[in-house]
Amino acid sequence: YIICNGTNLMFSDRGYRGVIIIIGSYFNCIDIEEKKITVGAGTLLSLTAKYAADNELKGMEFASGIPGYVGGAVAMTAAAYGGEMVNIVKSVRCMDYKGKVYSFTNEEMEFEYRNSRVFKNNLIVLSSVLELEEGNKKEIYDRINHLAERRRTNQPLDKPSAGSTFKRPTEGFAAKLIEDSGLKGLRFRGAMVSDKHSGFVINDNNAKADEVLSLMRIVRETVYQKFGITLEPEVKIIGEEF
Repeated sequence: YIICNGTNLMFSDRGYRGVIIIIGSYFNCIDIEEKKITVGAGTLLSLTAKYAADNELKGMEFASGIPGYVGGAVAMTAAAYGGEMVNIVKSVRCMDYKGKVYSFTNEEMEFEYRNSRVFKNNLIVLSSVLELEEGNKKEIYDRINHLAERRRTNQPLDKPSAGSTFKRPTEGFAAKLIEDSGLKGLRFRGAMVSDKHSGFVINDNNAKADEVLSLMRIVRETVYQKFGITLEPEVKIIGEEF
């Protein structure tokens, strides 16, 4: 199994029977040509957003606070605060498990909500070309700082989590469905539905993966019973079925 920064992953307490390969520092690279940034899969989104801002390029502000690598963000079609990787990716270089390298355009990547050709064809992201727009450096940083403050205010950044726990359903929003089900602040041993943002299941007190999974199941079952909507995990669970 190949991972980038592991931001949206949770491993089973029983571990994973296989080899874990981490996209390392060799893939931490950025190059710029006019309004295009070529960035390695192992480069932090926050670093890429800062690099773009320093070069007066806008369009990556939304990603400045996402604690992941570009490779994972492209594969998972990361999005936040009205911005989406889908809208700035021009092309992606990928490799299959036999070592063959491919170059795909945005359209060929078959981007969908939290899905892409990377998962459909079992590929590894090597690098991406991001196409941005010219902007004013101060205005770009003002936007970055504004979004950072929104995150601090609205998200449980002070507690460990694997990020947004459930995908957005076709009807409504996961966090609202969870809150309307009376689950905000619900605990299961060391795991807790955040009382700041119901879309996050946090590790509040040395929770094991089993405890987080158990709470996720309770949330899923309760929301289904109340609204008839099945929440699908956005967190990728490694080593165990949800």
